[in-house]
Amino acid sequence: MKVKNFLTVIFLILPVCSFAQEQEDENSFSLTGQIRPRAEYRNGSFFPRTEETLPASFINNRTRLSIDFKKDRLDMKISAQHVNVWGEDAPVDRNGRFMLNEAWAKIYFGKGFFAQLGRQALSYDDERILGASDWNVSGRFHDLLKLGFENQLNKLHLVLAYNQSEEKMSGGNFYTGRQPYKNMQTVWYHYGDNSRPFQISLLLMNLGWEVGHEDNPSTRYMQTFGTYLTYKFADNFDLTGSFYLQTGKNNTNTEVEAFMGSLKLGYKINPKWSVFVASDYLSGDKIDNRKFTAFSPVYGTNHRFYGTMDYFYVSGYRTTNPGLWDNQLGINFKASNKVELLLNYHYFSAIQNRVRSLYDQPASQIMDVKKGLGSEFDFQINWTIMKDVRLMAGYSFMLGTKTMDIVKGGDHTKWQDWGWLSVNINPRLLFYKWQ
Repeated sequence: MKVKNFLTVIFLILPVCSFAQEQEDENSFSLTGQIRPRAEYRNGSFFPRTEETLPASFINNRTRLSIDFKKDRLDMKISAQHVNVWGEDAPVDRNGRFMLNEAWAKIYFGKGFFAQLGRQALSYDDERILGASDWNVSGRFHDLLKLGFENQLNKLHLVLAYNQSEEKMSGGNFYTGRQPYKNMQTVWYHYGDNSRPFQISLLLMNLGWEVGHEDNPSTRYMQTFGTYLTYKFADNFDLTGSFYLQTGKNNTNTEVEAFMGSLKLGYKINPKWSVFVASDYLSGDKIDNRKFTAFSPVYGTNHRFYGTMDYFYVSGYRTTNPGLWDNQLGINFKASNKVELLLNYHYFSAIQNRVRSLYDQPASQIMDVKKGLGSEFDFQINWTIMKDVRLMAGYSFMLGTKTMDIVKGGDHTKWQDWGWLSVNINPRLLFYKWQ
């Protein structure tokens, strides 16, 4: 969609709307805008650098316009965005690249039942398996149908997706589109609310992968299932944990047998200071096993969990996937109602100490390695400058090991760091309500 076409629709709507109090109602229309530029300095993020690697700097940007409509038992949202790097477009450019990142309708049938269909983000629990990936400049969306039931203590969702690359006249159902899966069925159940100390979620996801070729297509299915739990006790303590298994076959048509577990304990010292310790364990691939035993977080928001330099599950390995054991210590300081500082320390270890080379010569060389991968330090500051305007900045560095060089590349003796600065301007531009 071109920019001028989307803006034309908005300005045709504006005359029937007026600025109003910012409160929600059954019948309402709202228009929200977002401009989110982010400057980054990369000197060893995603992959460790070598001595010859030069640092890179750039500014990316997300511009988003969202329309929300509520009337009686119908909700609708249409959100279009333009993502770019400053300078990549010509100063005179006729090919504006607006795309829809959300376009859905939600119909309420009464007594807690609803159906939501169209393009939408999936964000469940702590986003470890299904997340909106909002750190990514474009975010993540799915085209699907969601059927659900919700009341005060119970939420049950059934998510159904079927993808095809085009309207076909013939030729079978071989899928060559941009989504990584051909079809998906997910059931999610949640019990509890914020007034209760204990909450639990259960998730079962069945992903259908396209394998074979157009003349002889077939679909293989991988299942991810498990639980996410939260428990608050003694006023200042909170405990969260998750455990997931994976079975079936992956997109390389290999049998899967993998698992992951996580545990996090937080303690609020006082209104300003809080600390936490956490441990995540994700199984790795045993190279002498015919099954694939490395766990995949599939569509989780991995930037949130495994270090902000994105060495793991955002970027790939130069060897077979050795898995990950991530032990973490964090300190949060709330300097004021508007300023928050965070410092996280990660110590990373591989699960498997035997890996197979994927790129180096000779190919498929098997190596015995030590499990220690290194330490990462992540610092971040969040500052709410004013209503709807937030500034965030961060700096991270990695102290890797020789094993890190083997599985990720680069040179651990060289300084590896990353810095960023982002401004999120996200105001409600219009709000109109009626009886």
